[in-house]
Formats: sequence, C-alpha cells, structure tokens
Amino acid sequence: MRPLKVAAAAALFALGLAWWLTRTPPAYEWHLPPGFPTPSVPADNPMSEAKVQLGRRLFYDRRLSANQTQSCASCHQPERAFTDGRAHGVGSTGEVHPRGAMSLVNVAYASVLTWANPEMRSLEEQVLVPLLGTQPVELGMGGREAELLARLQADARYREMFEVAFSSAASITIPNVARAIAAFERTLISARSSYDRYYFGNEAHAISDSAKRGEALFFTDYVAGCYRCHSGFNFTDKLLHNTAVVEGPQQFKVPPLRNIAVTAPYMHDGSIATLEEVLDHYAAGGRVSGSPNKDPRMIPIPLTSQNRTDLLAFLRSLTDEDLLHDPRFSNPGY
Repeated sequence: MRPLKVAAAAALFALGLAWWLTRTPPAYEWHLPPGFPTPSVPADNPMSEAKVQLGRRLFYDRRLSANQTQSCASCHQPERAFTDGRAHGVGSTGEVHPRGAMSLVNVAYASVLTWANPEMRSLEEQVLVPLLGTQPVELGMGGREAELLARLQADARYREMFEVAFSSAASITIPNVARAIAAFERTLISARSSYDRYYFGNEAHAISDSAKRGEALFFTDYVAGCYRCHSGFNFTDKLLHNTAVVEGPQQFKVPPLRNIAVTAPYMHDGSIATLEEVLDHYAAGGRVSGSPNKDPRMIPIPLTSQNRTDLLAFLRSLTDEDLLHDPRFSNPGY
C-alpha cells in the first residue's frame, strides 16, 4: 500500500476510534465498601452515571402519575430508608393498598422484589407494576402510556438526558423509563451504619456494649437465632416464610434489617407498630398458633428484659444515617 494511502487509512481509523470512545461510556464505579459484592446488572441495562441521574430525576417526578400528584418517592422516602411510614400504601387516586411499601435500600441485591411474588425478580419489570398496574392503582399510568411519553418528550432536559443515557434521539420509551429508574434504585446501597464500622471497619467502639451483646444473641441458636432467616450482609435469606402474622397459608418475604429502626410499622401489613412489639411477636412464636405453613422455627423464645434491651440496641446499630441524608439520593428538582 502506498504511503499516502497508509496515512489516510490510519487517519480514518483514528477518527473512528475517537468517535467510538465518545460513544462508549466508562465502566460504572460502584465505590462498594468491604464485604459487599458488586450487584448483578442485566446485560440489556448496563449501569452509567447518565442513566442513574436520569432515573433519579424520574424517581422524584410527579408527572409519572396520571393525576400528577405522586412520584415513586411519595411511597419511598429517603429519610425513612425509602419507605413511607404507612401500614398500607396509598396510591395517587387515594386507593389504599393491602400491604406496606417495602424499603428500596440494597434492592440491588434482592432476588425477590415483592412481599409475596417469588417470580418477580427483575427491577426493570417491577418498576412497571406501580407505574402501570391497576390492581391496586398506584401511579395510575396503565393505558395512558402515550400521555406519559408526551409529558417527558415535551421537557427539553428529559430529551437531552434520555439521549445521553441511551445513545439515541428516539430513546424516550416506557422500557427506558423503567431501565433508568432501576439503575438509580441499584445505587441505593446502605453500608455505613455504626455496625458496619464495627464489623467491617474494625472500629471496636462504633457500637455499644449492649449492641455487642445483642449481636451475640442475634447470631446464637440457643437464644434468639434471628440470623437463621436474617442472614448475610443484608440480613435476609431472600426467601418467603410464614411467620404467623395473619391467618392463612401465605408466605411473605423476609425483609432486610438494615435501617429497620426507621421503617416502622412492621410486617407485610404494617400490623406491628414498634421494634419492641416485633420482639414480642417472635418471643411468643407468632400470634396465629394454627397458621398453615407456619415456619417450624417459629417457636416461643424465652427473652429476658436484658435480652430485649440488647437486641434492640443491636437492631438500632444497623441504621445508616449517612444514607438517610445522602444528597446523591435526594430530590434533584426539576
């Protein structure tokens, strides 16, 4: 090949490479603490900072509800560890739901995403339930997808953010709305509680002596044995159990215990108001003695007054105050 042609080919290659590098976002940096694995991410929704920021904005945008009164954050408030403090969720039309809003903290590690449906395993799929679902109505956009897309398309900032996040000018679609919100939700990682500093950071005085005794009780079979269902770094076995909360055979997901002190009321139906009452429930072996499918580990536990104090201290040490007020997860405004 002649030198001129070689030089021209090299120049074209360099231009092509430069173009490709500008189109290919850098690998997402999770900044995970010790002991925390990298979350699993679907191949068709890779993480990027642009997508996370788009998802954050969508998460707080009330235009995602039909009557523009609620956003995802209405039921998942950061200061409550992304719950809402209600026993039962309330949708944008005022419809009261049969279950409470689950915390979204560390949802990136969840293998089951609802209280009772073991088949719901995709965040991208789950996002569509509150957005489009009709039984019960949450955001109420089911059947009004075109209206939602028109709202987003009319916003110049959204047009720009979608194009950057998905590398396409025709990227404002319902699946991409779900992908962006799911990407933001995967970043809601809690790992900075006082217990984390004690356990992972080797800060011996990060938690009280009472909390240390509570930790021992929590992980001891012959006393509380809570760890048998609340296991791992996220304090959940990710399974469904019947813990004799209500009559009937249905099983419900074991929620993670991180930030549990700020997510009252408790249980799938919000029927237990305080952590003290939660301990009472398990100490009694449940409140529905003849419940079908009751977990065989739900037996009475003889807790002393000191045991209770220590377990409560341990559970409260799982609160991540930094997460509750982290500006990365706050409302970015419009």
